Amino acid sequence: MKIKVAFIGAGSIGFTRRILTDILAVPELQNIEVAFMDINEHNLDMVTQLCQRDVDSNGLSIKIQSTTDRRAAVTDANYVFNMTRIGGIEGFQTDIDIPLKYGVDQCVGDTLCAGGIMYGQRGIPVVLDFCKDIREVGAPGCMLLSYGNPNAMLTWAANVYGGVKTIGLCHGVEGGHKQIAEVLGVPVEEVDIICAGINHQTWYIQIKHNGRVVETSELIEGFEKHEKFSKTEKIRIDMMKRFGYYSTESNGHLSEYVPWYRKRENEIMDWISIDDWIHGETGGYLRVTTEGRNWFEHDFPNWMKEEPQKYVAESRSTEHGGHIVEALETGRVYRGHFNVINNGIISNLPDDAIVEAPGYIDYNGVNMPVVGDLPLGCAAVCNASISVQRMAVEAAVNGNDTLLRQAMMMDPLTGAVCNPPEIWQMVDEMLIAQEEWLPQYGKAIAEAKERFAKGDLLSTRENYKGAAVVKTKTVEEMEQDRESANQNAQASEK
Repeated sequence: MKIKVAFIGAGSIGFTRRILTDILAVPELQNIEVAFMDINEHNLDMVTQLCQRDVDSNGLSIKIQSTTDRRAAVTDANYVFNMTRIGGIEGFQTDIDIPLKYGVDQCVGDTLCAGGIMYGQRGIPVVLDFCKDIREVGAPGCMLLSYGNPNAMLTWAANVYGGVKTIGLCHGVEGGHKQIAEVLGVPVEEVDIICAGINHQTWYIQIKHNGRVVETSELIEGFEKHEKFSKTEKIRIDMMKRFGYYSTESNGHLSEYVPWYRKRENEIMDWISIDDWIHGETGGYLRVTTEGRNWFEHDFPNWMKEEPQKYVAESRSTEHGGHIVEALETGRVYRGHFNVINNGIISNLPDDAIVEAPGYIDYNGVNMPVVGDLPLGCAAVCNASISVQRMAVEAAVNGNDTLLRQAMMMDPLTGAVCNPPEIWQMVDEMLIAQEEWLPQYGKAIAEAKERFAKGDLLSTRENYKGAAVVKTKTVEEMEQDRESANQNAQASEK
């Protein structure tokens, strides 16, 4: 099949190689065109070398088009993958550090909360530029498959304002699915799930083991008895007890989407674990992303010496992207959970929202069954976030700093920690710090600079590092456990 697949943000270590392997492991797709694009030429070159070596070792004739010219990469593309981090690690650092000064302690900061909202302000205008290129030079019907965060906001903007059919993709559902099977003590293949909600706040509303419905009481008992999960998933367990359903997202992610678990510095450690970043560590994802990038840079020559990736069925991952391309091109049915415009899929969430729900993909496209109503409590949690997402998207598209500030006020954790004057000043500070990535906020940034220049500012905790800090490892320290460093570099960065 002669199609073209383009990867924007291809300098991403793990995702680019993994998705390309997933696609090229399908025999019918081993004659496609591939384009890699990134603004960082050095990172792009390393990933291209690694993937081209894999391609060559599998005897394929594909020559990867590697370019810093996004429009060239997208030209005639049938599928475009977005794996970008707009602002890079530098912008990400401000998403974590500035809110900390105001008491907002985030684990991830890429989906909601102060960091996720600002990440969306940086990413949405750029994604709309992607969409413009796709409309103008992409193949007819080109689809955008977006792994970028904040996933719901980017997917919302691309579909509504970008005019491009876009599906948001995430692997959170698969992670929780494996956990549920583990606490039940059965193979994951025997456990059937239905999840519904919004990205990173999706709920396992039905769980069956070999056709038998698993009740919430059984699941709670299993998690509380589990040697590891009982310590690392305290928030998810508590939410399950109070709302009746298990949530897809990790303890650390979930902790910053709701107002209850990270608002008091002296209580944060009661709910999290710092054995792994995903369990709640302050700035945990920033740390592992930084370590992963530094390690790949340091260890790249050794990666080139390792055995090339084999393009066989056994090497495929559970990431949705490659399976979606296969389903649309071959007609083989793929069932997964996808982020799409609601339009009645979940009847008690707004139609314009981006929901995550089960769907089927084949030659006929993306088919989303009607889920119906979410349980009222679960819907209420999702609706609080949807209101924030809607305002944040509109703010980013229009450069409306009033809507941006209102989104921050309505954000569950930010609103639980900060009062309105603090939120106003924090937004000013974040706009100023991220000026180079926020062209739509020129007037608002100039006004924020004037306010800061006057010096009549609220006091903040300038050197506060958070309640659950883990030191970022040096490459020398990572050398002591190379296997772990390699796994982190392949899993964490996009």
